[in-house]
Order: sequence, then structure tokens, then C-alpha cells
Amino acid sequence: MRKLTALAVSSIGALLLAPPALADVQPFPTTFKTETVKTNGTNIFVRVGGHGPAVILLHGFGETGDMWSPLAVALMADHTVIVPDLRGMGLSSHPATGYDKATQARDVAGILTAMKIDRFALVTHDIGNMVGFALATQQPNRVTKFVLLDAPIPGIGPWDDILKSPLLWHFRFGGPDMERLVAGRERIYLDRFWNEFSANPARFDEASRQHYAKLYALPGGMHSGFAQFAAFDQDVIDNRAWQATDHKLPMPVLAIGGEKSFGPMMATVMRAAATNVTQGVVADSGHWLMEEQPKATVALIKTFLEDGK
Repeated sequence: MRKLTALAVSSIGALLLAPPALADVQPFPTTFKTETVKTNGTNIFVRVGGHGPAVILLHGFGETGDMWSPLAVALMADHTVIVPDLRGMGLSSHPATGYDKATQARDVAGILTAMKIDRFALVTHDIGNMVGFALATQQPNRVTKFVLLDAPIPGIGPWDDILKSPLLWHFRFGGPDMERLVAGRERIYLDRFWNEFSANPARFDEASRQHYAKLYALPGGMHSGFAQFAAFDQDVIDNRAWQATDHKLPMPVLAIGGEKSFGPMMATVMRAAATNVTQGVVADSGHWLMEEQPKATVALIKTFLEDGK
């Protein structure tokens, strides 16, 4: 089986850095179906299309499953592509509790059970990394490959050092007063993320900003968003309890960071928790890899998923 190396992965990203198309929220192909799956005490909105081995795509804060449309198009010819909106985000319901990532992993497992899918690959970003990690620790033998994009895992690797970054003040921002401050100003709050975490804020275009701001302004949207971060303390407890048993993830892992964001730190994080980690760095990108460098990011993911077929 051909082995991807860190150098090869980084080189692919460099070769594909023709000026990226500005991000627009592309609709999923008309062949994709949507449904709401009742699972684990909540209702999860899901997009499904394509055919072949299953791959599930998990988004993060500031976006919804809509972010994955370009990747879904690239994978649908030979994968069944499953794209949920996480609990409390997008068009999924907004329950009062359950924002720890172990609970949300069970949401995803319920979707897979409803669709009669046993084994699957994971591709995740931001909060999705954390939910995917919890799912991989709960059911490691079901995950064939795991791709994580540009966000840390609570309690894993250099988590305590990462927390010292002043850019991450939003991890502790939440509660009723903060919700009142942001109410009616969701776009202002979200612009901060899209601007400060981009290598070039213009790549996260106006149409995308309007689209996501509208979804986060739905009733309960920001409350649920804050709850994702408020659950980090529990996530740390859960992840460190798993790690204390000397477990490591057995599946091949691709840890991708934006050059202007987590960069090679993503691989450092995952090497603390997995046995087979490949490093990927996307040049001239910040945190929003699918918006800032979509061609390079899709190529890295697609190559990794297809390696060894």
C-alpha cells in the first residue's frame, strides 16, 4: 500500500495553490437528499448523496454542514457522503443540553445506525474535530480513516498551552449576559471569527457571511453555539479519562492545519492520541480551509481517503 508522507501531503497543497475561488455557499447537488433524523433525544438535519463507502463530514462553529459542498461534489462519485448539522446548529434542533462531544458523537452514531452504515471515514473541522474524536474513541473499529482540519482536541496533547492564546478568549465567552450582548448582532460576533482566523478575510465572502449569520440568528442559535464551548471542561475530563487507559486511535489519521493557523500543530495534537498520523499543511490559509484554499484542501482529503484502495 502506498504510504503518504508529510512531505508529499504538503507538496500537494503547494502545487494546487492557483488563486482560490472566493467562497460562496454552493448548494449541494440535486441528487443529494435531505432528512431529519431523530436520534439520542434530538433531531439532526442530514444531507446524503453519492454511492460507495461511507464518509461523514462534520462542520464546526461559524458554519454548518453547508461548508462541505465542494468536498461532497468531489467525493460523491465513489463515496456515500453524509453531512449533518451538529446538535444546536444549522437546521438541527436546539435542545437545552447535550453539547459535550461524547453526547454529540452518539448523535452521529444514531444517524449511522438509522442509515444501516457499519464502517465509515470521518472528515471534520473545528468543533466537528472534537465530535469526530469522541466518536472515534467510542467506536474505533468502525472508523476506517479520520481527517481533522485545524482545531485542537480538548485535553489532548498541548491543550493547556493552546488555551493560553489570547485569540481563544471566546472559549469562555457565554451565558445569559453574553447572549443579550450578541442578540441582534450575530453578524458582528461571527465576523470576528471569519476575519481574525483567516489568512485573508476577503476569501470568506459576503454571501457566505450573510448565509451563516442568518442561520446563527435563528432562535436558540447563539445559545447553542456558546454551549459548544461551555462543554469543553467536560470534554477534557472525558478525553483524558479515555487517554489514561493507554488507548490510542488505530485508524490512519490525516491532521491538516492552515499555514497561518494551526499548521503542523495539528499533527502534534493527534500524535498524542493516534498511532498512524500523517501531517498536512495547506499553504496561504488560515482556519477556514474550505473557504480559503478549497482546491488544495479537497485534494489533500481526497488523496488520503483514496490511498490504499
